[in-house]
Amino acid sequence: MQLGLDELGTPLQDVTFVVVDLETTGGRAAEDSITEIGAVKVRGGEVLGEFQTLVDPGGPVPPYIQVLTGITTSMLIGAPTIAQVLPGFLEFARGSVLVAHNAPFDVGFLRAAAARLDHPWPGFQVVDTVRLARRVVPRDEAPNHKLGTLAALFGAQVTPNHRALSDARATVDVLHALLGRLAPWGVTHLEDLATAADPVPGDVRRRRTLADGLPDAPGVYLFRGPGDEVLYVGVSTRSLRRRVRSYFTSAEKRGRMTEMVRLAERVDPVVCASPLEARVRELRLIAEHAPRYNRRSRAPERMPWVRLTDEPYPRLSVVRDVRSGTAHIGPFASRSLAQQAVEALHATFPVRQCTGRLPAVAPSGAAACVLAEVGRCGAPCTGGQDVEAYAPVSAAVRRAMAGDPRDVVHAHAARIRTLVVQERFEEAAAVRDRMTAFVRGAARAQRHARAAACRELVAARRTEEGGWELVLVRYGRLAGTAVVPRTTDPRPVVASLRAGGEHVAAPPLPATAAHPEETDLLLAWLDQPGVRLVELDGEWSSPVLSAQAVRDAAAAVSVALAAPGAPLLDDTVGTAAPGTRRTA
Repeated sequence: MQLGLDELGTPLQDVTFVVVDLETTGGRAAEDSITEIGAVKVRGGEVLGEFQTLVDPGGPVPPYIQVLTGITTSMLIGAPTIAQVLPGFLEFARGSVLVAHNAPFDVGFLRAAAARLDHPWPGFQVVDTVRLARRVVPRDEAPNHKLGTLAALFGAQVTPNHRALSDARATVDVLHALLGRLAPWGVTHLEDLATAADPVPGDVRRRRTLADGLPDAPGVYLFRGPGDEVLYVGVSTRSLRRRVRSYFTSAEKRGRMTEMVRLAERVDPVVCASPLEARVRELRLIAEHAPRYNRRSRAPERMPWVRLTDEPYPRLSVVRDVRSGTAHIGPFASRSLAQQAVEALHATFPVRQCTGRLPAVAPSGAAACVLAEVGRCGAPCTGGQDVEAYAPVSAAVRRAMAGDPRDVVHAHAARIRTLVVQERFEEAAAVRDRMTAFVRGAARAQRHARAAACRELVAARRTEEGGWELVLVRYGRLAGTAVVPRTTDPRPVVASLRAGGEHVAAPPLPATAAHPEETDLLLAWLDQPGVRLVELDGEWSSPVLSAQAVRDAAAAVSVALAAPGAPLLDDTVGTAAPGTRRTA
């Protein structure tokens, strides 16, 4: 495939560099002043121009600086001030890449001078030859990375002498020598140079060509290894090319990703119309391929739920699936979170905690457990509580899971207050986490159930460019998306989206409608300010677990712990009458 210029980047031979050096009255940019500026403009090895001037610092030059640089106070009498010099230098350097040896020093003084003069700083890309030298000049070749040492090592035509223009000319030769050493590492374009000094293994950096040709658009990328194996699936909401390139720089600090990059043989892009579609496709591809280097979202079918069993004496169980007609909450991100939700219900209701299935009539000779002795269980296993007497307990648990969580919230808030008064803060935090796990799991189950009951929903949101992002949702699953420019009538696009959208069959259970995290993404998108409902066909009623109940829970906990309050969950989606079709 023939790459475009924007995909190749800017070759270093076409980059205009301005190599700059300063002499100053000291080493502190906030307090000291510039006494001399020297700069050389080069491109492709050719000198295009030079800039040199003394600068009146507005005061005497310290004696040790006069000895070091040879610039005396008398030499600066009548020299232009930095206010007169800076605009000329910035115009000389406009559109270039600034280069300096120990760039933080030189660029720091220039930025400080611009700030004092209220002059906007252009935001140059900066290259530090000291950092480049540390990457390619080992200690056994040069004792240090000072400008004089490197100039002698590379045979610079000018010897540095602590005068700005001479030092800048020497730095030009050092820069060209360093770029020559970096070329075998694959540093041949300006975009490569920006990360050339990063501590990245050479074999990893050389594989950055895997990003060549990737589009500058949102989407999903798949790193493929030997045998076409999908090693890793990732997402970029803005630019696939820039995101993949970051894996070959110091921005990527995960050791397992470095291992993955070494195995990768190519990167396949999947361009998406919007960031939402990109995130959803990432989840689906991870679930489909289960890449070994992805740790999240690989097996949604194994996410744990908390279910109230269907038997004469129901109990709570952590399971991998849900059944029709049973109360359940979740799914949870981990089994430990599901267990915390179970513990929250056990701490609130005297539901039995034994794991065996109990008959309707207790066998003779059965013994009660410790929980029965302390009043935390009615002991149905011994006949101390029959099915009719146990029914209110299971009904209260079912109501908390599928409806109103206030009993759980109030019980835990009271416990937290008691523990805080007793200064048992770690225990109070554990109680808070237990209650939070339950409330989040209950809210997730209810929101997902209502999303899965909606046959079709079309919503729209304004883009930053003034157009419309259109989203088609069927039974809690993304069925289609499109981005409409500002000058285009969105109505025909909506009709086309509905006609060509993915067919999604009505799920037998809400849990099977879509990947749980996909439904979370869609609900979060719909909750954004400015999202408009275009069409609705099906039920989308307000969850019984209201946002106000969640806020009450968060407030109770935050007050008890004397901590800043924050809602545990986002507000719920707007309501619509069951079975209605709405067009706006």
